[in-house]
Amino acid sequence: MMSSFETWSLKNETCKSSVDPDLMLHCSLLPSVAIIVLLSCLEKRARRHPIDDKCPLLNRSCGVVVPLDFVGAFSNRWSLGFAFGATANKVMVMFSEGYGPLQAPSWAKALVLLIGAMEVGLSSYPFFACLSTRFQITGAILGFLYTGSWFVVMVMYIVQCPHGQVIGEYENVVFYWPPLLCLVFLLGRFLHIFVKVLWARHRQELPNKTSFLEVHQAQYVQQLLKKPPVEQPQKSWIQRNIYEWDPHFRFPTRMIGTAVLTIICLYIFVVFEFYVYKLVTRTLEMVVNEFEGLVASGNATEATTSHVQFLNEFLDVTEGVWMFTTYTAYLTCISYVFHILACYRKHMKRLWAGVKQFLPLAYCKLSSSQSVAAIARYSGWQIAYILWGYLVIHTIQCLFGMLLMYSFILPIKWGQEVEVFTNLGIGILALGIVVGLMLLQVVMAASFFLQPKIFQTDREKPLALDNRKVFHNFNYFLFFYNMLMGLGTCLFRLLCSLIVGAWLIGRIDRTIMPKGYEAADMGFRTWIGMLFMDHYHTNPTLVCFCHILVARNQERQQQRITSYQHFNDPADFRVSNKARTRWLLLYTLLNNPTLSTLRKPK
Repeated sequence: MMSSFETWSLKNETCKSSVDPDLMLHCSLLPSVAIIVLLSCLEKRARRHPIDDKCPLLNRSCGVVVPLDFVGAFSNRWSLGFAFGATANKVMVMFSEGYGPLQAPSWAKALVLLIGAMEVGLSSYPFFACLSTRFQITGAILGFLYTGSWFVVMVMYIVQCPHGQVIGEYENVVFYWPPLLCLVFLLGRFLHIFVKVLWARHRQELPNKTSFLEVHQAQYVQQLLKKPPVEQPQKSWIQRNIYEWDPHFRFPTRMIGTAVLTIICLYIFVVFEFYVYKLVTRTLEMVVNEFEGLVASGNATEATTSHVQFLNEFLDVTEGVWMFTTYTAYLTCISYVFHILACYRKHMKRLWAGVKQFLPLAYCKLSSSQSVAAIARYSGWQIAYILWGYLVIHTIQCLFGMLLMYSFILPIKWGQEVEVFTNLGIGILALGIVVGLMLLQVVMAASFFLQPKIFQTDREKPLALDNRKVFHNFNYFLFFYNMLMGLGTCLFRLLCSLIVGAWLIGRIDRTIMPKGYEAADMGFRTWIGMLFMDHYHTNPTLVCFCHILVARNQERQQQRITSYQHFNDPADFRVSNKARTRWLLLYTLLNNPTLSTLRKPK
């Protein structure tokens, strides 16, 4: 009788789906370009060009379509975030470098990946453009049809071939359900936009006037102008230790989309890693099975038998440690995603308040070009850093887990608990002696080699030596011991640097380089550039000030129009037309003195 895995493999080998997601990616370029051209024809350009005079039918049409605003967009954030999530499977294929539309030599690999990235971006362009366009009915219809086509293709592929050769049953369901869920959300969102706009037109509601000042930005400025309360409200444990929600702060679309795509890509990456782990362990199990067959036949030596037992035990231990550390590493990286959002809010508020002490001195004056490039690099780099961070953290945790198992757990299981606890006690005692000698030096320095306190209320003794001769002998005899102790502390320093650096490799919001070498950390430099870009373009105080200037200018223009429109209405004046015309002429010449020289003489 065949095993369940063999049955699933047979199903997958005989399964041939009528649709191919990779082929759909290439075929979707044509409708994607058609949607972009159609939305571009509806978009109006800000200025007229000579081509508009030659072709009056254009009338400033064929503007540039903007998929989403990476700098100052705060509306429609979650819809655009799920649009990012719908592209997660394509992004992961790009990260694995398994996607390339062209065959090229090795030196042109970067260019091939660039072309592949452009193709993926073009196929995903309608998701964002249809959500961001001002022509909501057209965008909702086109977006619903385009998203529905992708949804149908993925559902047909999963239904026809749900199983795989690595995980087995429902392998493609495990892999594709996050992007599929995002597509379902987008379908509902496009349908909601369509119904909402039709209902508004049925009720003849006027569209709201768009303003670059958001509500939360105005509320933030109003909060600054208010007097702080005398008694601060008590905060809960979650607000003090985990996160405190701020109603006057909203994350931009870029941060929300990056967080959603990071979580989904991290999930897919874990599935990929599980695939690789299963392939490796399956190969090792085949080798072990061959050795077990050799042992069963009686042709193996005692050494071979012991090696087979060790390999079986090693595979069992590795599987347990690997599975446990998978969850811990995944939860660690998920916490990094939310912690980075919290750090973004904290750093932005500090910059808004004019506080830059938390930045290294080399980054206080970052060039404008670096900040613009950083805003373009941040999202992609953040996802890549989290994925690599997960792989490094998982590997380190797995190594420490294997060390713990073979140092403590397995010897106790083998009945060697006395030796384990003896060695553990010896190690703790040796470490305690080393730490005790280090503390003894500090205690002796405080007791014998410092002068008494100047005032009894002082917390510490002054930094003034006492008993100098004894102090010099104390330093001489401990010089050789401290040299030996320095070897151990140096290795301990290296170990701590490796652990902390590996643990924080996925954190782009803080540098892992020592002070003075922060410029070598390109990820942290991208983070700082992105902060400055957002600080200069979305500062609530600056945006509110610009809004007031624009509103005042519009009010003055409106008042000027209403003031002068009476001159064009003869019914409002009980004077002759000749007097009204002369008054208009006088007013014009007073505001434009240069016209006096151009007047026709009498």
